[in-house]
Amino acid sequence: MEARTFDPFREMDRILGTVNRGPSSPVLPMDLYRDGDRFVVAVDLPGVDPSSIDIDVEERTLTIRAERRSSVSEDAQWLTHERPVGTFARQLTLGYGVSTERIEADYSDGVLTLTIPVAEEAKPRKIQVSHAGKEQAITPGAAPDVVESTTEKDQG
Repeated sequence: MEARTFDPFREMDRILGTVNRGPSSPVLPMDLYRDGDRFVVAVDLPGVDPSSIDIDVEERTLTIRAERRSSVSEDAQWLTHERPVGTFARQLTLGYGVSTERIEADYSDGVLTLTIPVAEEAKPRKIQVSHAGKEQAITPGAAPDVVESTTEKDQG
C-alpha cells in the first residue's frame, strides 16, 4: 500500500489552472519594473528554442511569442506532465512615454529580457527662464530694491 498526501489547495490550483489556461495557452511568468530611464521586462521561457522567439510591436502593443517542443516520444506513458509545451504568447500595451524603436531583447539562461527606454520627450527636464527687458545691475552699497540701468541714457 502506498501512502499519499492530499493538498486541497494544490489540487484546486491544478484544476483552476487547467480551466483558465488550457493546454494551448501556457502562462508566461513575467516581471516588469522601471530602472531609471528604462523599463525592464523579464519573461521566464525555460526550454524554449531561441530561434522560435518572436517579438513585434504594432502601434502600442508588444507581442511576445515562443514555442517549446516536447522531446518525449508519442509512445511514452506520462506519470506526471506539468511542463506545458506548445506556443506561448503574451501581449503588453505600451504607453506613449516609451521609445518603441529602441527596444532591446536578450535571451539567456531561459529568461527573455526586454529593455524598453523611456522616450526623450517623456523624461523630466529643466526649463531655462529668460527675462525679456532691460538688463539691470544692482548698484554697490545701494538698498536691494534700488537698481541702476546699465544702458546709456539720452542726455539732451
